[in-house]
Amino acid sequence: MELFKSMDNLNNKKDPQKANLVETEQVKCLIIGSGPAGYTAAIYASRANLKPVLYEGLQPGGQLTTTTEVENYPGYPEGVTGPVLMEDLKRQAKRFGTDVRWGIATSADLSNHPYKITIDDKNIIEAKTVIIATGASAKYLGLEAEKKYAGMGVSACATCDGFFYKGKDIAVVGGGDTAAEEAIYLAGLCNKVYIIVRKNYMRASKTMLAKVEKTPNIEILYEHNTKDLFGEDGVEGAILIKKMGTPDEEKVKINIHGFFLAIGHHPNSDIFSNWLERDDVGYIKTIPGTSKTNLPGVFACGDVQDPHYRQAITAAGSGCIAALDAERFLSSL
Repeated sequence: MELFKSMDNLNNKKDPQKANLVETEQVKCLIIGSGPAGYTAAIYASRANLKPVLYEGLQPGGQLTTTTEVENYPGYPEGVTGPVLMEDLKRQAKRFGTDVRWGIATSADLSNHPYKITIDDKNIIEAKTVIIATGASAKYLGLEAEKKYAGMGVSACATCDGFFYKGKDIAVVGGGDTAAEEAIYLAGLCNKVYIIVRKNYMRASKTMLAKVEKTPNIEILYEHNTKDLFGEDGVEGAILIKKMGTPDEEKVKINIHGFFLAIGHHPNSDIFSNWLERDDVGYIKTIPGTSKTNLPGVFACGDVQDPHYRQAITAAGSGCIAALDAERFLSSL
């Protein structure tokens, strides 16, 4: 790696507006993001001698760091906590030589190769290959209780955490296909599933709605808004407002142990919007069966390009694919 310092900054040390030194660093492989996809890409890229530099981003370890128990990741027969799993992946990546750094990618210039990524609005990384593993952030209602009970009854992934509520009563918030799918999945595990819907109808497709209505242990609560959650050592119930803002407004309390958000995810891809093809929601489009984007040498893996599965193991697999794609791209130069 070569490090260059801006002569303009060096020659203007007395200018307070130019006091911050701008550095441009050249790397073979830049990995942005540190979830299962980013760390797996780093493991494979390091072993291929790509000398990857990985920036951890806003949430080192990704969404899994907010998960208590992970029981469906291969290799951990007794289960593992999310933070421990991500620390294990990080240690493995560093063992093979990955340069793991704290920092946030704040802007991108993909107009020319090598590509330029700005870190923390200051330092510029000039990369021959870029692996984007920035993930997707679940949308929340904005309640303080969602933070209070994170990992203690509040979840944004039914397939990740549903097992922990086997035989219990839970609620799913949302009115689209995702909410319907997650409610049906949870109904196979839980005693009772409430679907909390703001409007007097669900936006889900007719087929999905029909499946929901045919599932005996699902109850749809139309025209209900969540006001708060309560419980001592975890979620024990929810306080809802029925027909909020109308003369018939009514407070409703339901007893539940799990509160699942199914109101969508926002892929963390905004800084690439001027350069990469994305779908209507913002997920980066990749060529099927690969991690390749519309730009040669730029690859996407994990939840930032996966609107369907959003699992740690599928993210890790796509991180492996991205590293292999990057290696093959570099060997073709």
